[in-house]
Amino acid sequence: MKKIKYTGPLKNKALIALCSLIFMASCDLFSIKTEEEDPDNPIVASVGTANLYLADIDHISKDMTTTLDSAELVGRYIQSWVKKQLMIKEASQNLTLNEAEINRKLLDYRYALIAYEYEKNFVEKTLDREVTQPEIQGYYEANKENFALKEIIVRTNFIKLEKSLPQKRQLERLLNSNQEGQKEELKDFAIRYANNYFIEDSTWIKFDDIIINTPLTQNNNQVQLLRNEKLISVDDETYSYYFKILEYRLRDQVPPLEFVRDEISKIIVNKRRVEIAEKLKRDIYNDALENNEFTIYD
Repeated sequence: MKKIKYTGPLKNKALIALCSLIFMASCDLFSIKTEEEDPDNPIVASVGTANLYLADIDHISKDMTTTLDSAELVGRYIQSWVKKQLMIKEASQNLTLNEAEINRKLLDYRYALIAYEYEKNFVEKTLDREVTQPEIQGYYEANKENFALKEIIVRTNFIKLEKSLPQKRQLERLLNSNQEGQKEELKDFAIRYANNYFIEDSTWIKFDDIIINTPLTQNNNQVQLLRNEKLISVDDETYSYYFKILEYRLRDQVPPLEFVRDEISKIIVNKRRVEIAEKLKRDIYNDALENNEFTIYD
């Protein structure tokens, strides 16, 4: 392997060290043509007639905070480049290529990418992301069957506390109470005594999420449990777990609007996005048609 002689300085010492290591370890893979090198832009790797120059990788290290990060990224980039060039070389030797077809596909891809970027920018500038309650309600009513549940959801109050605490009767009384004042007392109780709690009785949540790390995960008949018990109490060796079930929905049932509100909002915004993109294409076409900017021949 020919030794590399650099007549011009490299700005990044890490690049010099890394490239030297790569060259030493890859003598059988790379053939470096020193006679073709620009002193200010030396070759760092080559495969056949394809060369990778320092200028092609110098940008990688500019935004890096440490020499180690820079060297590692440069190494990865060089290895990736070599693999791609080897694949291209292998393909050119074993595949009959239609250069005209390849060029046509490249042009198609380029034009598609330009159109995509313009469309994306136009849509993002035009899109109204504000979704009103009547819009959400209307979509929900028209598409209820599309929201059939795949899991059980509940509205519940949940308290986990140490099994040895003497305040269990007080907790059961608070959980069974429907008085507004005692709801605040339940929150105070949870803050003072509970190891974990969920006091959001207006919020729907997946049942599996609320019972995780409790003995209820071992219950194989959750449906019957929910149907028969409003206040569920289970213990393990250390803790007691209380679930006050206020309301539930089973698998394949339609969830309440509150549970799918965010999902519906995203669907409506995405529909707007599609409609804006389609209108943009129609408007461009109609404007060009009106101004005789194209001709279709029979």
